[in-house]
Amino acid sequence: MDRAELAAFLRTRRERLRPEDLGLPASSRRRTAGLRREEVAMLAGMSVDYYIRLEQARGPQPSAQLLGALSRALRLTKDEHDHLFHLSGLMPQDDRRAPTDHVRPGVLHLLDKLDDTPAMVVSDRADILAWNAMHAALMGDPGRLPPEQRNIAWQHFCNPEAAAYFEPEDFARNGENAVADLRARQAAHPDDTRLRALVEELRTRSPRFAELWERHDVQLRRSDHKTVLHPVVGRITLDCEVMFTPEHDQRLIIHSAPAGTPAHQALALLRVLGTERMGVGQR
Repeated sequence: MDRAELAAFLRTRRERLRPEDLGLPASSRRRTAGLRREEVAMLAGMSVDYYIRLEQARGPQPSAQLLGALSRALRLTKDEHDHLFHLSGLMPQDDRRAPTDHVRPGVLHLLDKLDDTPAMVVSDRADILAWNAMHAALMGDPGRLPPEQRNIAWQHFCNPEAAAYFEPEDFARNGENAVADLRARQAAHPDDTRLRALVEELRTRSPRFAELWERHDVQLRRSDHKTVLHPVVGRITLDCEVMFTPEHDQRLIIHSAPAGTPAHQALALLRVLGTERMGVGQR
């Protein structure tokens, strides 16, 4: 681990970003260019003190998971992402052999621009990699969850509060779709040990998942129509569109409603209310 080079790299990447590019409020009181350290820490889901120690070349070696979060927070390119890992003494994941958790800066920029539409980026394992403020307001903030629980399938089958967030028919269909999608992904990436471990955990923890897994249904998720039972704004019927990255290892999932509909009005209200009255869990 090259602490001095890592510190310099983090500082220069932080200073080149503008707060408004990440959906953060701009302020004329900023004394230096770029993001503040506490803003980077917030975006990466880590403590401010830990990030400051990294920039001061006195922090412990970060984990691969934490480096991935920093990479997304700082909008690093793939080459910069790999460089961050090398400076930290770790080998970056080779996305030519396995799916990557690195989200391209262009995808993150698009996510930020969707300020009136709930959207998130998920991996082949259904891990929630990035999300915008509207997604947090609609479905709960994934940043408040432990990293190992930031997964759509895990939340559906292991979070006891998840069922209360959907119509019963929608909830049942969501589970069937999630299992069929995971089975298709595991066949496409048989060497993905993290995906295999997730499947085994869900089979052990959830009898319903185990039952659905034995069906051997296969179907990639591309679009859907669902009703969300929001605790503040009420019943919202939404269209769900799934957009694949060129490598098909990540998906941008967008929830929307036609203009003029009650659901569209509910989303507009939700944009104003934000996440203040939401619970902790991701549904």
